[in-house]
Amino acid sequence: MNNVVADTDVVSYVFKNHPFGSRYDAELAGRIILISFMTVAEIERWVLQYRWGDQRIQMLRTFMQRFTVVPSSPDLCRKWAEVMVSSQAGGRRIESADAWIAATALLHDAPLLTNNRNDYLGVTGLTLISHAP
Repeated sequence: MNNVVADTDVVSYVFKNHPFGSRYDAELAGRIILISFMTVAEIERWVLQYRWGDQRIQMLRTFMQRFTVVPSSPDLCRKWAEVMVSSQAGGRRIESADAWIAATALLHDAPLLTNNRNDYLGVTGLTLISHAP
């Protein structure tokens, strides 16, 4: 297990030095940490929505360099469609953003680190690692 995908919440907790973030230290150490383009978009939204100052934005830009961003691709789009349809068929709704993140983990055959386990329970074949309280 060399690659892991970090959910947006885990990235946020680590960035903020929140105690929840340190729960994932063992899974993050020594691995290639992938994040979905959707995670980048969600974080950029927060920057705008909460009107972050220049210093905090620069800290974020430096912090984000530790991750490998997985861009959209035809393969990822197909995997996203599979996630959406299989979740719906299983009777569980998944948010579009969460489906992109799950699809990223599935496409790269990597576990997903998340503090929001329930968001992903309907995704077939997804390996979840969660240390949620």
